[in-house]
Amino acid sequence: MKRLSIFLALVLLVAASCQLFAQDANQWVKYENNPVLGGDLGVCFDVTLIQEDGVFKMWFSWRTKHSMGYTESADGVDWSDPVVVLAPRDSGWEKLINRSSVVHKGDLYYMWYTGQTDHTSQIGFATSKDGIHWERQSDVPVLKAEEEWEKVAVMCPDVQWDEEDQLFKMRYSGGEQYEPNAIGYATSPDGLNWTKYANNPIFAADPNNTWEQHKVTAGQFVKRGDWYYMFYIGFENEHLARIGIARSKDGISDWERMKNNPIVSPDKDMWDGDACYKPFAIYDEKEDLWRLWYNGRKGSVEQIGLVVHKGEDLGFDQ
Repeated sequence: MKRLSIFLALVLLVAASCQLFAQDANQWVKYENNPVLGGDLGVCFDVTLIQEDGVFKMWFSWRTKHSMGYTESADGVDWSDPVVVLAPRDSGWEKLINRSSVVHKGDLYYMWYTGQTDHTSQIGFATSKDGIHWERQSDVPVLKAEEEWEKVAVMCPDVQWDEEDQLFKMRYSGGEQYEPNAIGYATSPDGLNWTKYANNPIFAADPNNTWEQHKVTAGQFVKRGDWYYMFYIGFENEHLARIGIARSKDGISDWERMKNNPIVSPDKDMWDGDACYKPFAIYDEKEDLWRLWYNGRKGSVEQIGLVVHKGEDLGFDQ
């Protein structure tokens, strides 16, 4: 009996150790000196990034200036003094500019951005030779709310160039103006003329998951191996948001949510104590880790923070 008790104790100890290891393997760790961008800059939110030649290039929504800002970093933590790279204009539909997506293809950078008024959000298009000096390619939106599920707003574009299909592929959020409700899909051969997917939205809130029962928005899509991974915002209610991951074989249908969702949540009384929004993740092959930037909110102030995940495996069942 004594030997059996010792054996059972050892089994429980090993099981506990394995469970702890599994939790650690799927853990996203917040940078201890977050936020990495904000403070005296005012409200900074909803980023898009490209890593080129060892430099992280970040375009971020600079609410204080109603514009898109730009900054660079060697490590993803310490950022250069930002500059405004795309400012609003009195065009009737882009009094504020925010929530962009940037693609570097050939000799050009391509940006799709959200133009807003008090009541609507629509998506515009610009190009640049250096990622800093931008020229609009259309005086009117290239994507606007037209379908019933899109209500009054389309925003938060996330665009990739598909070399095989020779298409730009955009996932975007549509719905209400304050926070959109679901995620749709569209394609374009030139970045200017878009065709919306017939079965939009492609991703909507799951009422069975309390943390995302209200809305899902602002997906960032990453192709790794046979899967498209989506980092997205889930809303428990209009004001409480967290970050999760889902995956799909084609990036459009049959989405599988990760069991360990959400991966990033507010820390009470901290700088991100009320909500965690708009993820953007980059996998570093050399260091074998994911870096994920997001904007955290406390009260009416949003700033940019960083979380890190060791290893490529995000925690899905094989």
